[in-house]
Amino acid sequence: MAKSNGKSLDKIYEVQAQMEPELLEKDNVVGVAIGHKIKNGLEKKEDVMTLFVNQKLPENLLSSDQMIEKEYEGIQTDVVEVGDIFAGFIDPETGVEVDVETETHVDHEPMADYIVQAGASSNLKRRVRPAEGGYSCGHYRVTAGTIGTCCYDLTPFPGIPSKYYILSNNHVIANSNDCRIGDPILQPGRIDGGTYPKDMIARLTRYVPIKWINGDRKPCNYVDAAIGEGNFQDLDREIYWQGTVKKLYDAPKIGEIVQKTGRTTGFTTGKITNINATVNVNYGRGRVARFCRQIVTTRMSAPGDSGSLILDRDENAVGLLFAGSSTRTIVNNILYVQSLLKVRLTEK
Repeated sequence: MAKSNGKSLDKIYEVQAQMEPELLEKDNVVGVAIGHKIKNGLEKKEDVMTLFVNQKLPENLLSSDQMIEKEYEGIQTDVVEVGDIFAGFIDPETGVEVDVETETHVDHEPMADYIVQAGASSNLKRRVRPAEGGYSCGHYRVTAGTIGTCCYDLTPFPGIPSKYYILSNNHVIANSNDCRIGDPILQPGRIDGGTYPKDMIARLTRYVPIKWINGDRKPCNYVDAAIGEGNFQDLDREIYWQGTVKKLYDAPKIGEIVQKTGRTTGFTTGKITNINATVNVNYGRGRVARFCRQIVTTRMSAPGDSGSLILDRDENAVGLLFAGSSTRTIVNNILYVQSLLKVRLTEK
């Protein structure tokens, strides 16, 4: 059994599961996760229950029911300001990043120290065949996101040739549920000059519906993911600047260095700060969805990078990037992506 400060990680998971419904009812709490204690800006090797807030307020400005205790059931807490978490999009008129909740232009803080940008992201906005992971794509009614990689059916039907799909987010290639199976997917995305039918690279095949918070109904989502079938000659499993997925990294650890290539920021690296995260994500037009069992990293993305595949340093798949804030990036665990879409990312 894993130990943390004399406490088992199992105990932290247990207390998190018990307390998070109550904690997420507090006005400025946007997420609960497991992470390391941050004190005076320094990370301690001490596992705690992390509470993400959109704004950190002095205690004298909080009512008693909005206060966060120093510990719950013997498990320490750590309050981290992250701002609002959103699935971003690109303003079709200006090409500027937009916050989907307020529809105001986003002025992000500088990226974290762990980020190393490489490769001109403008190259990733052009049409390319065969298209690799990292390049611009999108549902024909969406501005633009990123191709994660290409994948196969988990269990293809006997006697039927294997199908080949692009993997990205639901909100990138399935228009946040507002779609029909068979809808065209463009490469590059619409804001990057893609038009139908000239730039169609695939058709929407499967997606995991996003379940929205509705009053007291707050269902858990595990992935924002979809696939579209394309032709073998038009798609490539290679991810720009990174190579091909070798295997899955199914047990992400706090402190692990990860990398991605995305349409907006190109190749970047970051660090896993939290695991087992439950977060509320804004999708605009009053839509908010709760996501559970997520991975959180330092900020390594911007709107338009949604759909990027997150890899470890050995090119093993960690997860699918889908949301973020001014300080953090949120990632679906790749095991849930494969399982719920019934696909495999690796060769047999």
